[in-house]
Amino acid sequence: MRLSRYFLPVLKENPSEAQIVSHRLMLRAGMIKQASAGIYSWLPLGFKVLRKLENIVHEEQVRAGHIPMLMPTLQSADLWRESGRYDDYGQEMLRIKDRHDRDMLFGPTNEELITDIFRAHVGSYKDLPLTLYHIQWKFRDEIRPRFGVMRGREFFMKDGYNFDLTKEDALHAYNRHLVSYLRTYERMGLQAIPMRADGGPIGGDYTHEFLVLAETGESEVFYDSAVTDLTFGDRDIDYDSVDQCRAVLEEFTSKYARTDETHDEALFNDIPEERRRVARGIEVGQIFYFGTKYSEAMNAVVQGPDGKQVPVHMGSHGIGVSRLMGAIIEASHDDKGIIWPEGVTPYHCGIVNLKQGDEEADAACDALYSSLTTLGLEPLYDDRNERAGGKFATMDLIGLPWRITVGPRGLKNGVVELTSRRTGESEELPPEAAVQKVAEIYAEL
Repeated sequence: MRLSRYFLPVLKENPSEAQIVSHRLMLRAGMIKQASAGIYSWLPLGFKVLRKLENIVHEEQVRAGHIPMLMPTLQSADLWRESGRYDDYGQEMLRIKDRHDRDMLFGPTNEELITDIFRAHVGSYKDLPLTLYHIQWKFRDEIRPRFGVMRGREFFMKDGYNFDLTKEDALHAYNRHLVSYLRTYERMGLQAIPMRADGGPIGGDYTHEFLVLAETGESEVFYDSAVTDLTFGDRDIDYDSVDQCRAVLEEFTSKYARTDETHDEALFNDIPEERRRVARGIEVGQIFYFGTKYSEAMNAVVQGPDGKQVPVHMGSHGIGVSRLMGAIIEASHDDKGIIWPEGVTPYHCGIVNLKQGDEEADAACDALYSSLTTLGLEPLYDDRNERAGGKFATMDLIGLPWRITVGPRGLKNGVVELTSRRTGESEELPPEAAVQKVAEIYAEL
């Protein structure tokens, strides 16, 4: 993409309404624009990152054997009355009536709707296990929406639902989701710590939240510092293996890590003092096992091996896709702007032409652009007639991991400058070598 043909409405000044770094930088980098309190338009750069995050979530869900689908944003209140949650959910639920005076709601979650789909089409244990998921917009009418996409009213979320014959099978689904989430977050350049949490309005006896440590986190968390040494890496996990999935869960949850709702001071004090940590965290996902809570209420039963009808065991598993963008920025930025991890960057590399209109510099930039594109990479070429300082400031603000700078002086020596956004380190390389190095970096992901 050539910047002269792109829509990137960057702001030079910090917006007064932005209280935290991610909100401020997303507005300044032209990624979002507020439409109303807690509701945002996603402008091209922000939308591009959102789609990258969505694709990673899809890939890891499919890898784990889960099946994608799509449910509507509007739901019938009758299903929620059937489960008993319509009146219990509270004012966060946006309740509306259609033209026929039927009670509807803008879905904050989908347990009822997916259970209705399941009971209409599945009747035998032979069709189990089954996990269905979708990525869809949700709405929760927060009393005080703030922090941009971190606590908005409308948000983009992956929610998945498992259906199993027994509790043991459902707990394997729980463990499988934990493994897939660990892999998902690491691909995004995040360390998300699974912490014992409270079930809230969804319910359930087993639940873990995944939290990214950040000073601006909305949750107070308590943990053993040893948990931050754990990484998933490139493990080859067989998701059908009960033992392998359980082993990963035990490894990542055996150390103390809890949200404030489930904090146990006595257990916390058993940790060696030098390893006790109290911090803030941003929730980016949560997994639940809630047994037969919804299947009994809504008569979602299957015929078991003995011919008897039994309610299925269920769980739900969510990832806040739009919230993830804010979490990544909170965890990866400096005073100049965003620093995108390579796995989620909107463009793989920026190209800065220091002397637009110079025949040799223009030709060199065009060649770099073509070479990167041919290799399957997406460069962002700043071909505007702007001063060099302004171009550098824009590239630093939007946070592309790598920048190739082209100028007449370097070209006389046969080199361009390749710069890492994260470290600030630069090296001079022949243009083809710079392209090759960038391609190798992304080939390793």
